Amino acid sequence: MADFSDIIGQNQMKEHMQNALSTGKVSHAYIISGENGSGKEYIAKTFAKALQCQHRSEKGDYEEACNECPSCIKAESDSHPDIITIGHEKPNSIGVDDIRLKLRDDVIIKPYESDYKIYIIPEGEKMTVAAQNALLKTLEEPPSYIVIIILTNNLNAFLPTIISRCIVLPVKPVRDDMIRKFLMEEKRVVDYKAAICASFARGNVGKALDLASNEDFINLKDSAVELISKIDNLEIHSMMDRVHLLLEPPKEEEEDEEEDEEKPKKKRKAKDNGADTDKEKTKTASKAAAGSALENFFDILYFLYRDILVYKATEDDAHLIFTDKLSYIRSAIKKYTYEDVNTIIKSLETARNRIRANVNTDLTLELMLLDIKEAGHIR
Repeated sequence: MADFSDIIGQNQMKEHMQNALSTGKVSHAYIISGENGSGKEYIAKTFAKALQCQHRSEKGDYEEACNECPSCIKAESDSHPDIITIGHEKPNSIGVDDIRLKLRDDVIIKPYESDYKIYIIPEGEKMTVAAQNALLKTLEEPPSYIVIIILTNNLNAFLPTIISRCIVLPVKPVRDDMIRKFLMEEKRVVDYKAAICASFARGNVGKALDLASNEDFINLKDSAVELISKIDNLEIHSMMDRVHLLLEPPKEEEEDEEEDEEKPKKKRKAKDNGADTDKEKTKTASKAAAGSALENFFDILYFLYRDILVYKATEDDAHLIFTDKLSYIRSAIKKYTYEDVNTIIKSLETARNRIRANVNTDLTLELMLLDIKEAGHIR
């Protein structure tokens, strides 16, 4: 059940929504902005369910939906006729027809069974200018019963006239200790793994949950630390071979392509005619996964050398992120000086910035690994 008490952090946003529920002063339009995976849709649906609930009541610190009335049951199953999620056919854009047909032309119909008619627009940053202008006409003269909740990871994608007519509610990063506690108590994640996932998530609860259940991430972490521990004995080509294996995406797509080759041509043609969009989505997802693995690889190295620096200064493992790698960290503090670690961290930052600026990835990683190897040479 989606309740306000289950939302981690976000006290300011919850306070605003609670005030709207208790006073009945609900805005016609909200923008909830935050990173992907930060819980925007969960928050929007919690608010929508509470607005439509027939028997709201105080539960602890919050006014919550009852979770038992017909309205709540329908909201939980995504079948409420007055809570409408605006989808879009094109993967990379929300067009003017999507907004006209599913929202602007629909708002004239009054709610079927509730006080409000709520429209949730995920990935609002994908609205074209024409779509935003179509939405603007509704925002300028909204019927009294509508509530529009736009979700976005990029507030700058909107026209100033859209933003000025909405209440903007930013999703703020959640403290690491709150995420760690949530993972350990609610998801039964072991303490050292919860600490790693919380640190890597950088305040994003959704990302922490993904990392906690992602075996590829745990394997990446272990393999990256193993690479660094053996770097003195490896030539550059061996280092890069290991890095390529670490960052290699799953081979499911290749297997699917091989299966397609074995199918009769007629069936393949029929499938291809209707699957162009799916292939586009798959390629985009694969590229995103590769980029995510590379970002995680940089984060792993950054936090590893951060731990080495902390342990070298304190010899106390209480503040380490990689507590499961304590044996290696103890050996590393004898190998690296403070200057070495600072040099490596600067090299990591330089490499990450170069890749973001579209400098050749392999060349950048080679230079970074050589810097790490050189810094670790015993004097």
